[in-house]
Amino acid sequence: MRDDGRKFDELREIRIIPRASRYAEGSVLIEAGATRLFCTASVESPVPKWLQGSGQGWVTAEYGMLPRSTHDRIKRDRAAGSGRTHEISRLIGRSLRAAVDLKALGEKQIIVDCDVLQADGGTRTLAVSGGFVAMALALEELMVRGEIKSLPLKSAVAAVSVGIVRGKPLLDLCYEEDSQADTDMNIVTLFPSQRFAEIQGTAEGHPFTTEELHELIALGRKGCESIFEIQSSHLGGIFKTLRSKSG
Repeated sequence: MRDDGRKFDELREIRIIPRASRYAEGSVLIEAGATRLFCTASVESPVPKWLQGSGQGWVTAEYGMLPRSTHDRIKRDRAAGSGRTHEISRLIGRSLRAAVDLKALGEKQIIVDCDVLQADGGTRTLAVSGGFVAMALALEELMVRGEIKSLPLKSAVAAVSVGIVRGKPLLDLCYEEDSQADTDMNIVTLFPSQRFAEIQGTAEGHPFTTEELHELIALGRKGCESIFEIQSSHLGGIFKTLRSKSG
């Protein structure tokens, strides 16, 4: 048992409140344990200049932490300009683009904003999982408006953190576990193919073995499968469509 009573392969409780914004085309409040994020998906035209005239759309993301999302206040200007913020924004953007047929989207840009309200580990992975739900809701809204004829999704996408803490592989690290991890890894998985969009892993303390790498990847895949089930409870029709496309 871990400090919060979870088993080594158990996620924190994930809660999703869809359509949390009255203005954004797609939005969610998402929580995992004490980590909380607000994700919105906004549709804009035109696409970036380098895509104009190509018939192809674009998906990008911006990530940020509110000033008191952590124990000490974060200055807004410092957070906005940090390398960490840009790196996480790129990770979210790459992960979400892996799920979208950009040609089928047409010349529209979807900007997914992920704002951390409270951080207790796993903010970037929760941003991917919540950002996907917000983006999917925005695509559904475009279909309702008649701006697109079919859902331009190839996959669903979810992400989770894994790590080795005190010699033990753990799923979905909270802050205390993450700060003690010898190995820290983020796994981004696609549904229904179960292929990986991204794997980020670092030996913070002791280098990890091939066997440990495989164990962590399997643990992350299991966690993402559970997250897909939670996403599907809010996006049942979309998941049904994705299953039929793969069948």
